[in-house]
Amino acid sequence: MSTPTPAERRPRRDARENRADILASATELIARDPHASVDAIARSAGLSRRALYGHFDDRDALVREVIAVGAQRFNDIALRIDDPDPRVALARLASLLWREAAHVQVAASIALDEVHVQETADALAPVRRRVAAIVATGQADGSLRTDVVAPTLARLIEETARAVITRMDATSTEARSLAVRAVLSIAGLSWTESAALFATHPSLLEEA
Repeated sequence: MSTPTPAERRPRRDARENRADILASATELIARDPHASVDAIARSAGLSRRALYGHFDDRDALVREVIAVGAQRFNDIALRIDDPDPRVALARLASLLWREAAHVQVAASIALDEVHVQETADALAPVRRRVAAIVATGQADGSLRTDVVAPTLARLIEETARAVITRMDATSTEARSLAVRAVLSIAGLSWTESAALFATHPSLLEEA
């Protein structure tokens, strides 16, 4: 029995593109409706139901892949946040997540579907740990509010960011600024303190 060559093992370009189109369509539709059907997703991707099932065994497998792709994007961002100042770290995290608005929206939508609640929570655990670590550091050095216990504050920050990102136009620079300011406000900064932070670190709202 011959061993497949690397070229034979690589999926054809059209197959890769079809899979990417399916995931993009699933992300878009599930963000609006956590129960979006396989037929609707296939139509949106310009494919047949049968073609979709050539890539995913069933709808749950597709949803799991959507969760995994989004979570990987979030986790990669979280790992990049290494600012020693907790205020800057939170602002940068919120700013970078703004680029992933579609995946934030789908994560919020999927969280409404009880079937995948725990799966979504597990996939996002690295991001939550990073937020919790930033909060703990900020409370210890006095840069973040201390009238709320760290786990609760971290969750409030997460929910605030998600609420703003999922309800505003992701292409708007003004909305992006509002999202970051909302996170900082929940963390304990006044609007003047946030403005001063942006003046010192203008790149926070200019992340590529």
